[in-house]
Amino acid sequence: MQYREFGNTGVRLSALGFGAMRLPADEDYAIQVIHKAFELGVNYIDTAPGYGQSERICGKALKGWRDKVYVSTKNPLHDHTVEGWWSRLNASLEAMDIDYVDFYQVVHSIKWQDYEEFLIKAGGMKAVRKALDQGLIKHVCFSSHDTPENIIRLIDTGEFEGMTVQYNLLDRKNEVAIAHANACGMGVVIMGPVAGGRLAAPSEKIRKMIPTPVASNAEIALRFVLANPNVTCALSGMNTLEMVEENAAVASREEPLSLEEKKAIEAALAEVHKLSELYCTGCRYCMPCPNGVNIPENFRLMNLHRLYGLTDYARAAYRGMSNPERPQRGKRAEDCVQCGQCEPKCPQNIPIMEQLKEVARELGQQ
Repeated sequence: MQYREFGNTGVRLSALGFGAMRLPADEDYAIQVIHKAFELGVNYIDTAPGYGQSERICGKALKGWRDKVYVSTKNPLHDHTVEGWWSRLNASLEAMDIDYVDFYQVVHSIKWQDYEEFLIKAGGMKAVRKALDQGLIKHVCFSSHDTPENIIRLIDTGEFEGMTVQYNLLDRKNEVAIAHANACGMGVVIMGPVAGGRLAAPSEKIRKMIPTPVASNAEIALRFVLANPNVTCALSGMNTLEMVEENAAVASREEPLSLEEKKAIEAALAEVHKLSELYCTGCRYCMPCPNGVNIPENFRLMNLHRLYGLTDYARAAYRGMSNPERPQRGKRAEDCVQCGQCEPKCPQNIPIMEQLKEVARELGQQ
């Protein structure tokens, strides 16, 4: 297992971290999987109160390992009150049956607005410092899905020792923020290195991005993330013993990607990016659609199918749209009524209505 410095903390984390968001349903097996990761050198486990029974199960798995493994959990900001924040911290400690959290994401999925309204105006940072003084947390961190610009603003506050953000082959928008965090002495943990499972799906197009034989697309994805020198640790949601062994082997490589491999992937990604921009850049100028069609999401799924060969994933995600129980996903391409309001707004001059018909034809297949 490779180990990397977590910013200026003096802590060395395993390049592979255990993401405990989706543990196996069988609790005994889940603990067995976690223990296998620990045995193979993983020394960082990431959980959260919102991950079902994850904190409790992680706590059981930590018995006998607490002095060897660093724990990360998060504080979901259900309200902007200091009392609520303390209550959630104490609940996490109790659920895991531990005395302290090593790396505490003081706000789960923080936005810049949360920093201003809760951590500053509502006195959240004072609570964080008090928790530090009391030894309940060891390192102040955040997790975020905010814009790269706002993530950089959070870094520049100087309040945080580390961050957890998304970064993978399909989504590299945080690359500059990751480099900035490292330059500022912060540790960087990556969530979604396999893009929520999308990059684990079979795809010859992705397989051909790397000029040497690989076991799986997931291996390419993990090696790509770990080849970034600004990344400390990549989380993987491992739910089988085999997955742990495969990922641990990748994270044990001294050089995740050779120079030749890295150049080949960069060139392939640049080519794919050019092609994707011929269709849709995701600027969202076409939105909102008066009939509720999520135009950028339909086109994004089409790109996953057409450019990356992730057809099964794209079709499954497409079927999940137009769901009244999940209106935030928006509607499918087939719900377009051809009103034409979107097309004059598109800076790419995309024939949106025609392309939505194509999306419906390609992704609407069973």
